[in-house]
Amino acid sequence: MNEQKNLFEKVWDAHDAGRLSSGRTQLIIGTHLIHEVTSPQAFGMLRDLGLAVRCPHRTFATVDHIVPTNEREEPFSDPLADEMIRELRRNCKDYGITFFDLPSGKQGIVHIVGPELGITQPGTTIACGDSHTSTHGAFGAIAFGIGTTQVRDVLAAQSIAMDKLKVRRINVNGRLSPGVYAKDVILHIIRTLGVKGGIGYAYEYGGEVFDRFTMEERMTVCNMSIEGAARCGYVNPDATTFEYLKGRPYCPSGQEWEEAVSRWSSFASDADCSYDDLVEIDAADIAPTVTWGINPGQAVFINENIPDPEKLSAGERETAREAIAHMALTPGAPIIGTPIDVAFIGSCTNGRLSDLQEAAHYLKGRRVAPGVKAIVVPGSQIVSAIAEKQGLDEIYREAGFEWRGAGCSMCLAMNPDKLVGDQLCASTSNRNFKGRQGSPTGRTMLMSPLMVAAAAVTGEICDAREVFGVETAASQ
Repeated sequence: MNEQKNLFEKVWDAHDAGRLSSGRTQLIIGTHLIHEVTSPQAFGMLRDLGLAVRCPHRTFATVDHIVPTNEREEPFSDPLADEMIRELRRNCKDYGITFFDLPSGKQGIVHIVGPELGITQPGTTIACGDSHTSTHGAFGAIAFGIGTTQVRDVLAAQSIAMDKLKVRRINVNGRLSPGVYAKDVILHIIRTLGVKGGIGYAYEYGGEVFDRFTMEERMTVCNMSIEGAARCGYVNPDATTFEYLKGRPYCPSGQEWEEAVSRWSSFASDADCSYDDLVEIDAADIAPTVTWGINPGQAVFINENIPDPEKLSAGERETAREAIAHMALTPGAPIIGTPIDVAFIGSCTNGRLSDLQEAAHYLKGRRVAPGVKAIVVPGSQIVSAIAEKQGLDEIYREAGFEWRGAGCSMCLAMNPDKLVGDQLCASTSNRNFKGRQGSPTGRTMLMSPLMVAAAAVTGEICDAREVFGVETAASQ
């Protein structure tokens, strides 16, 4: 009888190049994604060592982190952005790497570009010098972020040394209530298991909710696996995966397509495989979720109150006190009613077409509250082009949002999109760390696109279901 394995074990074994004297595995990397921030130093090390790029056809580049979203004419007003983009162009040209540059019409956030072009495929290993590479696990891949030195290693050897991870299966069964989205699911998982709960683990997501999720919803959850300290997160490939990939530019076609689907299917976890841990979550227990603190695990349902640090466990108390002080919140007060200054829809977590469509559907005919700065940033030029063809840009503009060019934007503020002073931002991004959005005193609350839209039009944190009549609309 053949040994039953989960997807992580199958993909790991298929890419295992041998055991090193240190006990680590030399793991072959199937696809390498690079961008303008973590690659320049790696290419510099290659030149210093006189090394070539081992498999340039397996490396793909784009610009996203530092690229301005409010201007597209070069040279950019930010000299650093201008320099880093020119450096990536040079490196890609010198080493024969495919580059989705600004004039290509395919530029965007690396974790959105890979899937939409069909570069991200099941059963492979994917690495990128960016922590949110876990996004690509939605396709049944083992995808993880790496440091700059490892970027060098992958460029030079198409492999890196890694320790094998344990695997935790997280089942979400039942049905989500109207107005509850994939973002709420992952925030709830992180809140439940903790921001350190995933150390040493890969997360395998499954259950009825994930079976029904679209690929874009699966990507949202896998994207934030790293926020729960998991090295990667994935969903087993299925018919939904294959339907999404079919016809994508970098996917097989014709007879090769059928062969690819058969191969990809074989990587799915076996029915009787074992896991190192199993977590069961009832979808009915999840409500729209908002972070109140300075890490993604400090979150509450929209109908809950801000925690009192003194009533938390000893291990949580100190960070909670720090968070309450930074966020200028009152312990025990409702999260509803917290005034906002900025509303941001975008990022590799929620900058996809379906995110923009959902919020626009409810924003139509509404107006952003006075005093609120609202921006929407498509995750890629392809997303932007489709959205504009559907008239979504006009809906957002008429509501009072700024419609920007593709990029990471306010998610991490390596570009001009930054908070000022102690502004509070309702954000669809993935991190609410101090200073993450540019200002050391700026404040970030993470939530779904619809919750950001509701906060934008009311000027405060609120229940989008009540503002937009979501439950009523869903029942009709």
